[in-house]
Amino acid sequence: MIKEIFKKCIVKILELEAKAIIKKYRPRIIAVTGSVGKTSTKDAIYSVMAKNFYARKSEKSFNSDIGVPLTVLGCNNAWLNPLKWSKNIWQGVDLIVFKKAYPEWLVLEVGADRPGDIKKITKWLKPDIVVVTKFASVPVHIEYFKSKDEVIAEKGNLVTALKHDGVLILNSDDADVFAFKNKTTNKIITYGMMGDAEVRATNYSVYYKEDTGEPFGVHFKVEYANNCLPVKIIGTLGYNNIYSALAALTVGISLGLNLVEATENLSRHIAPRGRMNLVKGIKRSTIIDDTYNSSPVALNSALETLRDLKTKYRKIAVLGDMMELGKHTSDEHKQAGILAATACDMLVTVGLRARTIAESAIDAGLDEDSILQFDTSVEAGKYIKDILQEGDVILVKGSQSVRTEKVVKEIMFETERSAELLVRQEPEWLAK
Repeated sequence: MIKEIFKKCIVKILELEAKAIIKKYRPRIIAVTGSVGKTSTKDAIYSVMAKNFYARKSEKSFNSDIGVPLTVLGCNNAWLNPLKWSKNIWQGVDLIVFKKAYPEWLVLEVGADRPGDIKKITKWLKPDIVVVTKFASVPVHIEYFKSKDEVIAEKGNLVTALKHDGVLILNSDDADVFAFKNKTTNKIITYGMMGDAEVRATNYSVYYKEDTGEPFGVHFKVEYANNCLPVKIIGTLGYNNIYSALAALTVGISLGLNLVEATENLSRHIAPRGRMNLVKGIKRSTIIDDTYNSSPVALNSALETLRDLKTKYRKIAVLGDMMELGKHTSDEHKQAGILAATACDMLVTVGLRARTIAESAIDAGLDEDSILQFDTSVEAGKYIKDILQEGDVILVKGSQSVRTEKVVKEIMFETERSAELLVRQEPEWLAK
């Protein structure tokens, strides 16, 4: 009870300060929303524009009623430390009272855990550019919404809040996202890999090392206004990262960057941790670290990426529970099991809900002897460490609360770099 009151007070203070700071410094705002790919897209956008503009981005996944104001203030999450929160508040006061150097652009991630979250933020946040990434048949956090349509409507509040001379950037491959074109008179630019997208990716492929055959990145061509350029992203896999890159390039174009400059800036991009990142594993194995969170559409994409990899070695999928799916929980874990049966040679599940993935995979034809089930990520990681073979490719994914990054930490080659490479390595997380 006391913690909840404390949080509400902090949120209100930060919100008032953020509102005052925006009014004083008048930064231009890019807001990214959707059900999938918000953080990856926000980080890619920052990579494209940071060389040419004085910009600040949301750190990690700061996308809530507390995360967005913290980004405006330029502060870190103080967790449950009253002294650090006091410092954050005084930093806001300092910005309001005194004239300071302040970014001309803010790149913000805006999410919704519950109905009303985005509507509340847009009472004081009016973006210059809104990017909508992707929805899903079963969006993340749908447990707290009556339906998918309610989730989409909540995200749509950000489109409605767009300034009258602003730009709306839409993923035209997603019908629900593309439908926002009918809800605004603002300028619209579309991106995608299909149809008539204005900024389009073609010829997607995976880079493999010539000597070992290990995957180490992706390659595609981007087409815009009769121009076509190659793009290479090292250290990550998957179509979702292509969409993030396309969104970022589209933002760059909307800001007046030419395609050559935008793609050169993107070449320096490093994907955020825990989003299909490639991490060296022990025994010359390759880990696909997708441990930040899990949802049906993101898990499907990750499994399809694993399935389509060209490798002579074993493919292992380590899958944890998907949370906050409400009535969809059982069906979505079953569907994941069906796809997993086609994607991997060995399946490892973590958590009670993920047992349904294992059962479904068996029904879909995966050998029962190739399936292992564990209650915790620590147990799974220790076991996998003992059975890994040279060259194995291991996909690791699960919802935040399952802490599947502990699996990666157990089997990664450079454990001394875990704080640099993995999610949730802050002291507050490690203490949990």
